[in-house]
Amino acid sequence: MDSLAATALPDLWDRLTGTQPDPDLWVVLATAVAALAVVVPHPLWRISRNAVTIAHEGGHGLVALLTGRQLTGIRLHSDTSGLTVSRGKPYGLGMILTAAAGYTAPSLLGLGGAALLATGRITLLLWAATALLVAMLVMIRNAYGVLTVLLTGGAFLLVSWLAGPQVQAAFAYAVVWFLLFGGVRPPFELQAKRSRGGAGDSDADQLSRLTHVPAGLWLFLFHAVSLCSLIGAGRWLLEG
Repeated sequence: MDSLAATALPDLWDRLTGTQPDPDLWVVLATAVAALAVVVPHPLWRISRNAVTIAHEGGHGLVALLTGRQLTGIRLHSDTSGLTVSRGKPYGLGMILTAAAGYTAPSLLGLGGAALLATGRITLLLWAATALLVAMLVMIRNAYGVLTVLLTGGAFLLVSWLAGPQVQAAFAYAVVWFLLFGGVRPPFELQAKRSRGGAGDSDADQLSRLTHVPAGLWLFLFHAVSLCSLIGAGRWLLEG
């Protein structure tokens, strides 16, 4: 038994940290088209946006923990909105970074995922994403949120353990493209709502109250992060 474990653990570690062959260029392009297909059309976006909300609220939660705040819960709603609650000083750098993390999280996660794919670490990407979803599940405080994270995490788990290398590669590239494209659309939606006088308590408006910097400049930052991440990560993915 001990010898089996001694053999299995190094094999598992090698599988996790090792590299896998890059998919063909047509696979990379096909997954990019597939990601666009679920982001651009509004009917499909209403469904796929749930995954972006997971990344958005997960970004709030992760940065809250990293800056020393106490994360008390995350809620995901069927209208694709969400709420992350943390305790700590209602001002200061920690609160600012936590508020800024939401709209930037999907794009930055996509950028990080593209960096892993560019070095051939497909398995590491899939397992890291699964681990983050499991950690997030612990903090979910409503049934719809639990269901959404369970389904998303289950998809990653099934692909990671049961699918072949080619399917894993296609899935990983599709996820990263989706995060990159999906990270671009929410800031434009927020901009449209604010132009109509809505979203008065958005992340940009909260940041404006925290920093006394106009909300429009924070919205510009969201746009800059999402578009620069898409351009930079897109080059890595296509050149990989």
